[in-house]
Amino acid sequence: MQHQWFQKDASFGSISVNKNSVDNPGFRKTSCVAQDHEQLRLRLFPQKGRMGRQRKRVVTGDAPPHSRRDERPAAFNRKEKKKKPDIGKLFINISIGLCIFSLIWFFYAIYMRSSLSKRVVTLHPSPRVLDANSTTAEVSSERFWGSYRPQVYFGMKTRSPRSVVTGMMWMRQFSNLDMNLRHTCEQGDHLQGYSWLMHDGLTFGVQEIRDNDFTLTTEFVKRIGGDHGGDWTWRITAKQHSSAPQPPVISLIFYAAADMQGSLHTHMEERHRLASITGFSEELGNFKITFRKPVTGELSSTKYASYNYLQTLSPGLEKLTDIVKLSLNRRFVYSPPSGEKRHYIGVDTYKPPHHQNQQKPADPRKESDFVVHQVTVQTPFQIEVLFESGSFYNRPNQLVGSIMTQELERRKAEFNVKFEKIFGLESKGFSQTYIKFAKAALSNMLGGMGYFYGESVVQSVYNEYPILYPEGALFTAVPSRSFFPRGFLWDEGFHQLLLSKWDPQLTREAIGHWFNLMNIEGWIPREQILGDEARSKVPAEFIVQRNENANPPTLFLALQELIGQLSSRSDEAASKPTLPFLRRLFPRLKTWFQWYNTTQTGPKPNSYRWRGRDKDTNLYLNPKTLTSGLDDYPRASHPSADERHVDLHCWMALSSGIMASIAQLLGEPHEDYKLLHDVLRDNNLLNDLHWSEQLHAFSDYGNHTQNVSLQREKVYVPPGQPRHQFPVARLVRSVRRAPKLQYVNALGYVSLFPFLLQILQPDSPKLEHILRDMRDPNKLWTPFGLRSLSKTDPLYMERNTEHDPPYWRGPVWININYLAVRALYHYGNTEGPYQEKAADVYKELRTNIINNVYTQYVETGYIWEQYNDSTGRGQGSHPFTGWSSLTVLMMAEHY
Repeated sequence: MQHQWFQKDASFGSISVNKNSVDNPGFRKTSCVAQDHEQLRLRLFPQKGRMGRQRKRVVTGDAPPHSRRDERPAAFNRKEKKKKPDIGKLFINISIGLCIFSLIWFFYAIYMRSSLSKRVVTLHPSPRVLDANSTTAEVSSERFWGSYRPQVYFGMKTRSPRSVVTGMMWMRQFSNLDMNLRHTCEQGDHLQGYSWLMHDGLTFGVQEIRDNDFTLTTEFVKRIGGDHGGDWTWRITAKQHSSAPQPPVISLIFYAAADMQGSLHTHMEERHRLASITGFSEELGNFKITFRKPVTGELSSTKYASYNYLQTLSPGLEKLTDIVKLSLNRRFVYSPPSGEKRHYIGVDTYKPPHHQNQQKPADPRKESDFVVHQVTVQTPFQIEVLFESGSFYNRPNQLVGSIMTQELERRKAEFNVKFEKIFGLESKGFSQTYIKFAKAALSNMLGGMGYFYGESVVQSVYNEYPILYPEGALFTAVPSRSFFPRGFLWDEGFHQLLLSKWDPQLTREAIGHWFNLMNIEGWIPREQILGDEARSKVPAEFIVQRNENANPPTLFLALQELIGQLSSRSDEAASKPTLPFLRRLFPRLKTWFQWYNTTQTGPKPNSYRWRGRDKDTNLYLNPKTLTSGLDDYPRASHPSADERHVDLHCWMALSSGIMASIAQLLGEPHEDYKLLHDVLRDNNLLNDLHWSEQLHAFSDYGNHTQNVSLQREKVYVPPGQPRHQFPVARLVRSVRRAPKLQYVNALGYVSLFPFLLQILQPDSPKLEHILRDMRDPNKLWTPFGLRSLSKTDPLYMERNTEHDPPYWRGPVWININYLAVRALYHYGNTEGPYQEKAADVYKELRTNIINNVYTQYVETGYIWEQYNDSTGRGQGSHPFTGWSSLTVLMMAEHY
C-alpha cells in the first residue's frame, strides 16, 4: 500500500510518482541529493525559491509530466514534514482519550463503590410494617409498660427509644462476700434459680428468685388509664429458707434512670428515707414513683429498717451497676431487732473513677438523672413500689395493699383459664407439677420479651471498616436472659411458634419489628445488638454483622402458623388483623425471600450454600458455619464454592411454599413461588443433589476429608534460649489425606432436614432409612431426645479447638427435636408405608423429651440450652427459655 500513499501525497504538489520510480534505489538516492541542494538553494535565495514554487506548468496528453529536479525534493520534504506531526498527533489524541476514559472510569468506580457501600445501611424503601408510633401509649397503651428488660433480674421500661427505666438490685448483708450485688442476670451469680412462674405478656407477672438462704418473689400488676400507659405496682416479698441458721439481712435497691431525656426529682422523709420520686418525660408526661415502707409480721419491725439513697448522673444504662458499686460504703450502722449493731454496706456519694495523671476519656453521651433508694431489713418482709401516671385523673384507688392482692389474684385466675383453653394439658392427663412447669416455660418466654433501640454495627465487602446501621427498634423474645439477652433471627422463628398460640398480636408485632430492620438488599442483620446496654454483654468479635451472611429463615414457620390460624379461626378477633398485616408485610417478604434465593445459591442449579464459614481453616478441626445456626456441626472440611448444603435447600423449599400460600391469599402473583417450591421439593432432585449411597442418608457435598486431627504445632527453641520468649505452641489442624469433592458423610441433624421440614414424600424409601437411624441408640437415639451427631461419626463430641468444646456434635437440642416430633406427627397421621412406624417413634420420642426437660427443671431450677446425650443433664447457658420452651407445644401436641 506504500505506492498509494505516495501518489496521494504527491498530488498535493501536482507531482505524480509512479511505483517503478519509488521502488528504484537509484531514484531514492538521487532524490536525497536533490533534496539537499534544494534546501541549500532555498536558504541562500529564499525569494527565488518561493517564486519558483508559484510557477505553473501545463501538462497535456497522457504522458507523465516531466519533473524538475529542483521541485521533486520539495515534494518529499513536505511529505516527511506531514508524516511526523500526524503520528505524534494521533499518539497525543489516543493518550488524551485514554486519560479521559481512565478518569471517567476512576470517578465512576468511586461513585459505584460509594453507592454500593451505602446499600448495606440503606433501609428498605417500602412502607414500614409497623408505624413509628405503633408502640406509643396512644396506640398501644396495654403494651406500653412492661418487663422489657430481660437482661436484669427485675425491671420495667416503656416501648419507647429513650425510656425512663426502673429496676431492682439486691445484696445480702453480713455475708462472707463483701460484694454480692445482683442486678444483671449473670450465670456467675450461681443462683439456685430464677423464673417467671406466671406472666401474661400484658398485665401482670410473678417471678421467683432463689439466692442461697432466701427467696425473693417479685410481682407486678398494671392498670390502664390516662394518656401515658397508666399505673403499675411492684411487690417484693423476701423469705428465708427453713434451713437458714438465722434470718438474713437483705438490702433491696430500687432505682429509676432517665435515658438521655426526662428529669427526676427526689422527695425525702425522716432525714434519709427517700419517700418518692417525681419526674417528667416526653412519653410519660408527669409521673410519681412512691417507695412504701417494708411490712413484716412484727408491728414494730419498720423501725429496724435502714435507708440510704443516691442521686447522681449516669452516662448510659450499662453503667448503672458500676455507679452503685462505686458508691457503696461500709460506714452505716444497722440495728436489728436483737439489738446487736453492725456496720452494713449502703449507697453513699458516687465518686467517678479517676486515676492520677490520667486524663478521663470524654464520653459524648448526655448524662441523665439516676436515683437510687436502698432499704435494708431483716427477712421476712414485703415492700411495694408504686408508679402513678400524672394523666390518670379518674383513678378509683391506689393499686397497693389489698387492692393489689385482689387484682393479682384476678389476673392469675384469668391466666390459668386461658392457659388450659389454649394448651389443654389437664385434659391430656398431665399432673399439676407438669402443668406448673409448662406455665413457667411459657411465662419465661413472655417475660423474656425485650424492647431494644439503637444501632447495629455492620459491614459489607464494599466497606473498608464497619459502619453504623440506622437506628431502629426491636420488640423480640430473647434466647437466654443471662447469656443471650438480645434478638437472634433464627431463634425468633421458634420463639413465635409458641407465642403465636398465646397471643397472635404479639407475634405480628415481633415479626413486624424484625422486618422493619431490613435493608434495601433484603438483608436483616441476624444478631441484633442494639444500644450500649445490649452491646456491653457481647464479645467484640461477634458485634459486627456482615451482609453476605444469612440465618435460617425460621420466621416463615411463625408466618405459617399465623396463616393456619387465619384459615381455621378467621372469625376470631385475634386472627382478623393477620390479613392486613400480611398485606403490609408482603413487599418486604418478597425482597427477603429473593435475597436468600440469590445470595445463598449453590454451584448447581437449584442448590444452595451457606455463606460466612470460618476463613482460618488451619485453626479448626472443622471450620464452623455460624450462619446455618448449627455452628460447629460437621460440614466440608475445606470450605469452597463447590459446597451444597442440604439444610438450606430444605429451608428454601419450605419458604417458597409459604411464599406461594401468602401470595395466593393476598391475590398476588404466586405462580413463580409455586413453581420453585415444586422444583425444590421434588424428591428426585433432592436425591441427585444430596443423597449419599455410601451413608444411606442425606448429606452436604463439598471439598472434604475425614482424615483430620488437632495436633500441637512444633515451635523451635534454640538451645540455651528461654522458652517463654517464643510463641506458645497452638493446636492446629493436621490433614493426613488430601480433600476431594464428595459427600460429607456425617449423620446427624443436617441429614434429617428433608424429614424435619416434611419435604420427603410419605412413600419415599428414604423415609425408612431416616426412621431407622433416628431409632438407633448407636446413632441418634437417646432416652432424652435425638442427639445432634451420630455416636459413630469421627467428630462426635470432638473439640473444634482447644478452647472450643463440642456444641452441635452430640448434645440434645430442643428446637430440632421439636421439628422431629412435629414431622413424626405428620407422617404418623399421613397414609403411607411408614405411617405406623412414624407414629410409634413419635410417642416414644415426645415422652422422652418432655420428661427429661421437666426433670432437669425440677432438679436444677432451670430450662437449659442443651441436654447431655449420655445423662440427660442440662448444660450450656441457663436459663434458656427460648426455643427450649417449645416443650410446651409438644405437651399440648400443637404442631
